Amino acid sequence: MDHFPANWGRPRNDAIDLYATHPRPNNRAKDAFADSVQRTQQPIVTGTSVLAIKFKDGIMMAADNLASYGSLARFKDVQRLQAFGDYTVIGASGDMSDFQFIQRLLDDIAVAEIAAQDGHDLGPVEIHEYMSQVMYGRRSKLDPLWNSLIIGGFKDGKRFLSYVDLLGTTYTASTIATGYGSYIAQPLLRKAVEGYEDVLTGAQARKILEDSMRVLFYRDARSLNKYQLASITAAGVQISDSLHLETSWDFAEGIRGYGAQTQ
Repeated sequence: MDHFPANWGRPRNDAIDLYATHPRPNNRAKDAFADSVQRTQQPIVTGTSVLAIKFKDGIMMAADNLASYGSLARFKDVQRLQAFGDYTVIGASGDMSDFQFIQRLLDDIAVAEIAAQDGHDLGPVEIHEYMSQVMYGRRSKLDPLWNSLIIGGFKDGKRFLSYVDLLGTTYTASTIATGYGSYIAQPLLRKAVEGYEDVLTGAQARKILEDSMRVLFYRDARSLNKYQLASITAAGVQISDSLHLETSWDFAEGIRGYGAQTQ
């Protein structure tokens, strides 16, 4: 039996205020910020891997256009690479609603920077520092591999490529992959890029990313063979229209199951 009258519902006679004489018990932990902090604890629409590498003239990034509704390949025209300003592209893995929130934040900052008219523009380093604070402030129990950003940019002749996730993990590298790509594509990227960052051409960088995206399409059930490439160079930011991977499943004919099925 519930012994708290306040839990029985509002009495018909409003003159009798049971809520005043018998306040509803509050067993929650006291936290001054608990009511203002919101987290996505159960992401519904998510995107998978983002890949990024350095090459001779700048940064190149790739991400497919799929946003999965749980295990359903629901949205097949989602752009997970977004340009911010003249120097920076952000690629998002994980919950798409969080990425939309981040887009609004950065758009507001861009408007404020333009209004300031102080002659300074936000570059990839500044956006990285800002996002590292935002992501850490929105930390949750979600797997950071599926809730992470890659920030790539080129400003003042310098290439910048960094990673940020919900645990506050930040680092820079010549090759970065998120999601399932951090397991499968990252070794391929390291082998092809590390040590060759200053000699790789744009065409070579593109082929490396295309080959890695093809492997992910074969192996990652939440990926798609429709993707976009972003290139950030001294000429500015260029994000391609949706591209289509050429794939072949002929090798599947030679695959046999386990156990007694050997031929």
